[in-house]
Amino acid sequence: MTRSYLLVASLAPLLGATRTFMQAAVIGISMLLLTVLHQTLLHPLRPRLDGAMYGLASLLLVAALACCLQLALRAWALPLALALGDFPALICVQCLAMDRLLPEQGRWRQLSVHLAGLLGLCLLLGASRQWLENGLNLHIASLAPGALLLLGLLLALYNRLRPGPAPSRRQGKR
Repeated sequence: MTRSYLLVASLAPLLGATRTFMQAAVIGISMLLLTVLHQTLLHPLRPRLDGAMYGLASLLLVAALACCLQLALRAWALPLALALGDFPALICVQCLAMDRLLPEQGRWRQLSVHLAGLLGLCLLLGASRQWLENGLNLHIASLAPGALLLLGLLLALYNRLRPGPAPSRRQGKR
């Protein structure tokens, strides 16, 4: 599985729907729920269908799940559904990309690691954007370009704090 493709597929809902912590929590849980349901319902179809039929079944299933998600949000949390807009429907792209990119062996482990990281990133980005907007009065944090800049800063911080490979002891010596 190539992480860069999954990150690109997850960027639109991640950047657009995380203005507040509550919106970030809802979009993160929606991503988690929709992806797990999609993979669970496709599991019995995987050995029976192949090629274009499998792709069509996957597309129809994820579209039905996204419609149910949007209807549920509108029924039980209308102000939040209006604030999220069409971003819950964009989770379909992420589900279809995951279905193509996940390998057959170890599928559920990689899916759970990716979804846990994505949920954590949603919550962190939502809390950071809300704090920057309300606490420091930075209006750009509530806009999509501000979210992209903040995501870049968070990824740079992660790369800086992540332990890298140990340097070779023979480095520079012959």
